[in-house]
Amino acid sequence: MRLTTKGRFAVTAMIDLAMRQGKGPVTLSGISQRQAISLSYLEQLFGKLRRHEIVESIRGPGGGYSLARRADKVTVADIIIAVDEPLDATQCGGKENCHGADHASGARCMTHELWTTLNEKMVDYLDSVSLQDLVDQQKQKNAEQNVVVMHRNEHAALAK
Repeated sequence: MRLTTKGRFAVTAMIDLAMRQGKGPVTLSGISQRQAISLSYLEQLFGKLRRHEIVESIRGPGGGYSLARRADKVTVADIIIAVDEPLDATQCGGKENCHGADHASGARCMTHELWTTLNEKMVDYLDSVSLQDLVDQQKQKNAEQNVVVMHRNEHAALAK
């Protein structure tokens, strides 16, 4: 089981959007440029996010997207589920016919419970991480990078 680019891109785009909240609507072309994600792909993702009432669109000049609810009320699980990302480590999609319908037993495999439990833990974890948590982490990283750059510039100036 792995998260596909659909889920990764959706979360990345949502962090970008959330970091710009309060500054007016955010354009998908802006997100596309900053995050190197295809505009047409973002349009598909944001259509799904809008239908799940995670984002809202503002039409017309100066339009774009904004969060439909506060960033601390949107979880990573909400985003992943909205874009139809499968969060399932079982081979059977939870149908308990792991060996396939054409197999004599049609029964669960011996590791079905293991993968089902992993699914539950994964959803619980993704549901415990809010979009605001990710925004805060990103702002912290940006602040730390700015300090490093300032120190480099100071050292370069002193070396002259």
